[in-house]
Amino acid sequence: MAYYYSKTLRTSFDDAVEKVTASLSAEGFGVISEVDLHEKIKYKLGVDFKRYRILGACNPAFSYRALQAEDKIGVMLPCNVLVIEQGEGETEIAAVNPSEAMSVVRNEAVNQVAAEVDEKLRKALDSL
Repeated sequence: MAYYYSKTLRTSFDDAVEKVTASLSAEGFGVISEVDLHEKIKYKLGVDFKRYRILGACNPAFSYRALQAEDKIGVMLPCNVLVIEQGEGETEIAAVNPSEAMSVVRNEAVNQVAAEVDEKLRKALDSL
C-alpha cells in the first residue's frame, strides 16, 4: 500500500493551495500549519527549489478520538498535505495515507480513526 495519495492539477500553485484548502475544509479539516519549503531552503541553504508547501491538516474530532486511544499519537499528527509545483501550470497535491502511517501503532481504535480520516482525505483529493 502506498504511503501517500496524489493528484495533479492543471492550475497555478497559488490556485492549487486555495482549492486544496477549500476541499479539506469541506471534509472537516482545517489547515493548522503551513511550511513553505521553497522559502526555507532558499533562506537556509541559498538554493533555488521549486514551490513546495506542506499543509498540516487537522480534523479536531478525529484527533481527539485518536488521542483518547493513544496519548502519544500526537507525534503522528497533523495529516500532511503537499502542494508541489511540477511545471508550468501543473501542480501536484499529495496527502499522507493515514491508514498506512498509523498501521505501525498497532492499536485497533487508532486504526479505525485512521481509516475514517483516510476516507475523508481521499474525498478531498478526489473532489479537486
